[in-house]
Amino acid sequence: MSKMSAMNRKVIQTLAETISKQVEHFNKTEAECLIREFNLLLGEPTNNGRTVQGLDRARFRSILHHTFDLTDDIIMDGDCFHVYDLNGDGFITREEMFRLLKNSLVRQPTEEDPDEGVKDLVEITLKKMDHDHDGKLSFDDFEKAVREENLLLEAFGTCLPDSTSVEAFEQYVFQEQLEQ
Repeated sequence: MSKMSAMNRKVIQTLAETISKQVEHFNKTEAECLIREFNLLLGEPTNNGRTVQGLDRARFRSILHHTFDLTDDIIMDGDCFHVYDLNGDGFITREEMFRLLKNSLVRQPTEEDPDEGVKDLVEITLKKMDHDHDGKLSFDDFEKAVREENLLLEAFGTCLPDSTSVEAFEQYVFQEQLEQ
């Protein structure tokens, strides 16, 4: 790790303390490790050899791919609600749900029409998530449903890293803490 000024160290410690009070999952030391890792990523040069302010799209996608094994272009190019709103109209419709679920489900050879099972899943999803009962999901519907049951965040396909990738990342980032 490069030498850090006492001022930077103090800023990181203060920020880590604030984060650890607001986010129960990380203690102060873990928050400090994450901030340092973030700062390292911000300071790395891009492919063209110059340092940019923040993470550019290519670097961010590379981190998602190599660190968390996320490769789905739809997921990597947007936020969790908007990646499912395929036509960008502000709603996730039955047709969009059908398309997303059909693409994300593993096909098993059966006697029945596989599309019927997907249609049933769409109706079950709408029943669970469509709070205003208008036959489509608005952002408010989606947010309320996800807040009530966070597993619904991935109702239409994987958008979060698997537990193995998360554990490997945490082990890498928190290794400094473990060595002390």
